[in-house]
Amino acid sequence: MSNESDSLARELPALHRFALALTRDPSEAEDLVQEALLRGHERRRSLRGGAQLKSWLFSILKNCFLDGRRSVKARRSREAEIASLSEQSFDAPQEATVRLGQLRGAFLELPVEQREALSLIALEGLSYAEAARVADIPLGTLMSRVARARAALRAFEAGQPAPSLRLIGGRDAHES
Repeated sequence: MSNESDSLARELPALHRFALALTRDPSEAEDLVQEALLRGHERRRSLRGGAQLKSWLFSILKNCFLDGRRSVKARRSREAEIASLSEQSFDAPQEATVRLGQLRGAFLELPVEQREALSLIALEGLSYAEAARVADIPLGTLMSRVARARAALRAFEAGQPAPSLRLIGGRDAHES
């Protein structure tokens, strides 16, 4: 391992703790650390000889966090606007409307990172490379988020019966 790698390895636990303090979510903290390390690697020439690696990495991590929060707020606003428009533009039969509402609810329950990735790919029609640039994340990260989002929605669909009128309780419900 090089000196640079040794120095970086010594700072990783502190970066993880700081990211966890900011995000309060281990998965999000891990993504944040990865993003900060990627940005740090891309901008390593800006680290001056006398500068402290730890404080430099912490600033990058904090800026990544703030950038992410800004994009989350903007994205939520766009999602709310799109949701209100889609509700107005549909005049589907009652069962389809119920099903669409259930699916929309499941989509909105996904972690924001997965919603973002799936929206860019499935709803906006961007390529994976374009979506990764828009989300400012590595291509592999975007692909795994899309896969996790799709898996979660498939699991929701598998566990969610189609809406229909049925007898829920009563004496006749248990007799065959």
